[in-house]
Amino acid sequence: MKFLFIVQGEGRGHMTQAQVLKGILEKQGHSIEAVILGTSQRRKVPTYFLNTFHCPIYSFPSPNFITDKENKSIRISATIIENLKKSALFMRTLKQIDLQVKSHKPDGIINFYDILGGLYNLIYKPKTKFIAIGHQYLTFHPDFIFAKQGKINSYLFKVNTLLTCYGAQMKIALSLWQPSVETLDAGLKVWPPLIKESIKKSAIKQEDFYLAYVVNPGYAQEIIDSAKKNPEAKIEAFWDNTALENPYQALPNLTFHLINEQLFLEKMATCKGFLTTAGFESIGEAMFLGKPTLMVPVKGQYEQRCNALDAEMAGAGKASDTFDLSVLEDYMQKPSDNFQKDYTFKNWQNTLETHIIEMVAELSGKRRLKV
Repeated sequence: MKFLFIVQGEGRGHMTQAQVLKGILEKQGHSIEAVILGTSQRRKVPTYFLNTFHCPIYSFPSPNFITDKENKSIRISATIIENLKKSALFMRTLKQIDLQVKSHKPDGIINFYDILGGLYNLIYKPKTKFIAIGHQYLTFHPDFIFAKQGKINSYLFKVNTLLTCYGAQMKIALSLWQPSVETLDAGLKVWPPLIKESIKKSAIKQEDFYLAYVVNPGYAQEIIDSAKKNPEAKIEAFWDNTALENPYQALPNLTFHLINEQLFLEKMATCKGFLTTAGFESIGEAMFLGKPTLMVPVKGQYEQRCNALDAEMAGAGKASDTFDLSVLEDYMQKPSDNFQKDYTFKNWQNTLETHIIEMVAELSGKRRLKV
C-alpha cells in the first residue's frame, strides 16, 4: 500500500512516531509517498527527521501553542486567539494538503495528531482511507483515567483530540500498558508505543549521571536550580536553545547539549535516571530501557498531566510539579518490581509489528474494516 503522512511538528514525539512507523511499513513492503509536516516558528525541524525520509516532505504552517514570557507555561487563551487570527493561512494550508493528496494518490492517509489533518478530512472528505494515530486517542478507551485538574483545559483537550481524528476509519491509540478490556468503539485500536530500533538495540548501562530533556527552554532554570541543590549529582541535559554554545557548561555538574538524536539515545541508554516533561515518547523509551523517570507536566498543558498520571500507573516513574531531583532519588530508593514491569512492557511492545500487519490488512480489504 501507498501512504501519505500528516505529522504534527510540535516537539519530537509525533515525528518519532512517524519515523518508526515508516520503517516498519517499508520493511513490510509498503511505501511512504509524501510527508506533510505541520510547522511553526517555535521549532526548527530536526535534521535527523528530514534525513529519515526519501520522499517529498512538505512543510506547512500549523496551529501551535503560545507560551508565557519565560517560555515555560502554555497560555491557553492566547493560543486560541493567535491561531484564530491565522485562520485564513490555515485554510490555504488545507488547500495545499488537498493538492498533495491528489498528486500522490495514496491508499491511506495517516495523521499523527495534526489538527489540520483532521480538519482536512472534515472539509475535503477525501476518498482515501484516513487513519489517526497518537497516544491521545487512549482517552476514548474505558481503562483510561483523566487527570482531575482543569475542567476547561480538559474540555479543550478533548475537542482538539476529536478534531484531529474527525471521520477517521481507524483511530490508533498508543499506550504504555496493554488494555484489560475491549472498547465499544470498533474503530479504536490500541497499540504499544512506537519505539525506535536504535533504542531497542542500545547497550544498556547504568553510569553515574542523570539525563534531562526539556522542550521549553524556560524549564532549563529549574534544571539549573536542581543541579545547584545537588552538587554531587551529575546531570546531562538536552534542549533546543541555539543562543548559547554547544555544549553549554551551566555548572560544574550540569551540561546542556543541543538536541542530537544519536547522542541523546546514547545518554538515555547509560543514565541512571531521567528527568523530562511528560511527553509520551520519551517516557516510553525510558521504560523500554528500564530508566526511572521524573515527569513534570508542562504548565497549562492538560494532556501532559494525563500522561504523567498514566505513566505513574504504568510504573514508569514519579510525577512532580517541579524538576526536584530529590523526588526521583527517593523514588529510586524504594523497593520495586522493575524486572516484572520491564518484562511486561517489552512483551507488549513486541506485539507492535503484528498490529501494523493487521491494520494494513483491514485497510486493504483483506479483513473487514470496522467503522
